[in-house]
Amino acid sequence: MAKPETVFWKEVKKKITGIVFTRLESWASQGVPDLLCYNEKGTFFTVELKVTKGEQLRFSPHQISFHLTHPKNSFILAKGLGPCCVKLYEGSRILELKEQGLKLDACCLGLDACSLYFKNL
Repeated sequence: MAKPETVFWKEVKKKITGIVFTRLESWASQGVPDLLCYNEKGTFFTVELKVTKGEQLRFSPHQISFHLTHPKNSFILAKGLGPCCVKLYEGSRILELKEQGLKLDACCLGLDACSLYFKNL
């Protein structure tokens, strides 16, 4: 059976159109987000995928460092395994997200809204 993050990645790839995704291997460089992305306007951005059973999200010190060092055009796309929908957060808010979890107000809710947001970067 596939890991929850792998299932989420397949869902993202299927539902978010108009974006070129390159899945990065985490062993290559610690803390680098899961996806390098490119939209039709020529904007590059990164996305960290997170899946959680509860409200809290776990981040490594390297992930936190990456998002604080690269606060522009870095994002965290989170999915709760319960009734919670998919939520998008700007990477610059990683410390707030670590503290508040999915209770933190997101910049987008749902994959359709995320797709539009990414296309307009």
